[in-house]
Amino acid sequence: MLSNAVLSLFLLTVTSVHAIWPVPTSISTGNSTLWISDIVVVTYNGEKIPWIKQYVPLVGNNKFSSKEIVKGGVARTAKNILDNNFVPWKLYPRMALEQTEPSPWQHKIYITRLDIVQTEKDTEKTFKPLAGEVDESYELTLNANGKAKITAVSSTGVLRALESFSQLFFQHSKGAIYTRLAPVKISDAPQYDHRGLLLDVSRDWLPLDAIYRTIDALSWSKMNRLHIHATDSQSWPLEIPSMPELHQKGAYARGKTYSPSDIAAIQTYAIQRGVEAYIEVDSPGHLGVVALSHPDLITGWGASPWTTYCAEPPCGQLKLNEPKVDPFLDKLTDDLLPRLAPYSAYFHTGGDEVNFNEYNLDPTVGTNDTSVIVPLLQKFVDKHHARVRKAGLTPIVWEEIPANYNVSIGEDVVVQSWLGDAAIKSLTAKGHKVITSNYNYWYLDCGRGAWLNFAEGESFAENWPFNDWCGPTKGWRLIYSYDPRAGLTDEEAKLVIGGEVGAWAEMIDEVNLDSILWPRSSAAGEVLWSGRLDAQGNNRTQLDAGPRLAEFRERLVARGVRADPIHMVFCTQGMSSDTCLFQ
Repeated sequence: MLSNAVLSLFLLTVTSVHAIWPVPTSISTGNSTLWISDIVVVTYNGEKIPWIKQYVPLVGNNKFSSKEIVKGGVARTAKNILDNNFVPWKLYPRMALEQTEPSPWQHKIYITRLDIVQTEKDTEKTFKPLAGEVDESYELTLNANGKAKITAVSSTGVLRALESFSQLFFQHSKGAIYTRLAPVKISDAPQYDHRGLLLDVSRDWLPLDAIYRTIDALSWSKMNRLHIHATDSQSWPLEIPSMPELHQKGAYARGKTYSPSDIAAIQTYAIQRGVEAYIEVDSPGHLGVVALSHPDLITGWGASPWTTYCAEPPCGQLKLNEPKVDPFLDKLTDDLLPRLAPYSAYFHTGGDEVNFNEYNLDPTVGTNDTSVIVPLLQKFVDKHHARVRKAGLTPIVWEEIPANYNVSIGEDVVVQSWLGDAAIKSLTAKGHKVITSNYNYWYLDCGRGAWLNFAEGESFAENWPFNDWCGPTKGWRLIYSYDPRAGLTDEEAKLVIGGEVGAWAEMIDEVNLDSILWPRSSAAGEVLWSGRLDAQGNNRTQLDAGPRLAEFRERLVARGVRADPIHMVFCTQGMSSDTCLFQ
């Protein structure tokens, strides 16, 4: 039988060591114990800043201060360490927690100082960057005498370092907070510049607190983009002050909307956490709800059978040759885009799943002939992207625009791909910058059964047992196995700037949001931050990731996110990732 000392040392090697999520580029740890309290001297570039748990950064005139960003990050770090921590009984063998914890009665060495050094000044691009415009690297040290130091190029890098620092600590069963990993040395930087989540707030409206909670969890996973799919054929929750009829007739209900101040608050909240929130207004497809306020602009609204005219009900697309469409889009973008530009570098113009059959119903087109429709789509995209650029934003499109419809796009345009590796290969071979959302791996809504109903009869029999279109469920292991740059040449791989997991909301609302997103999104977060290969050039495996993700899940829960478990406790208490290994 192992002695307590040997058992404790063994546990450190298999559970807590290198438990940072996502795994850093380089990390070394020791086995000295340090404690931490609400008394820590914190400096930022030599100036003292508070180590307090409640601090809201000051924002003035849409301008962001590096110091305020860091002060907010320090406050959240203090709260997560001191208040939102957890006793790690699930990580130790059965009934062994008390044997492995440090003694609370012996002499304690406390962390007394945290010095933060930012080596370069932030610019406006730091807070609303295009991919590659902000350096998120950092170095973190914690010596055995209780002195910690963070060095980073940008305030965003400081936030990433603070998150790693917070993950070094546990709550003792007697209440105090400790780490057993000192001394610590971490050097870290992301592999991909765009590490995001698509959140659909149009099919099911989400309250602000759910969106804020999602942004928090993104930042804890070191992810840096929130793609808000703001409108679709089902509803228009986005308030446009110059066009109030859009939300007044298109929202699901009064109050289930997002005002300009709401959108600014979401984007500000995100920037303060190193996340860039950007908006998508899909077009020319997925826009049927506009028919409720502007029926002369939309073709196919209420078309039946819907399977002939759109991917899901209700149908409806912008007419492609209607003179009133351009003034409508001019007015919409002149109102919306200048309000977004202070907070984001991108605007997503959509472009997916345009159904050419729907233009048979469009009196301005009257055919589904590709030779007629594609030139109209080209004209539409050229004008719409010009509107985006006029506002100082960079367009993002779904892959169908260049890949399926052969519509040419500018070199600045980023293409979001969802149809798989072959599509990414084709897009990058043509020189397009790509965000991958490969539905075979990274669609979080898949595998939960059909959301449609089927009447008794032929349709019932054909669709039994009523699976959804993209099953099976994308478990964290499948998500973690995905390599966004697999099969690409070096030049093609450079064009994959990152990826996003997708959460389409036919069956997602604020009640089940957390459990669907987390910790599966965090698995993608490590792929995008740390890369698929370790320092030795080997694929990171489930066996390496499992214990760390199980621990990170406990942190999410302790911080108020109702994340799903990744193992049963028997597996996490086994002291080895082999405990629940398939044989």
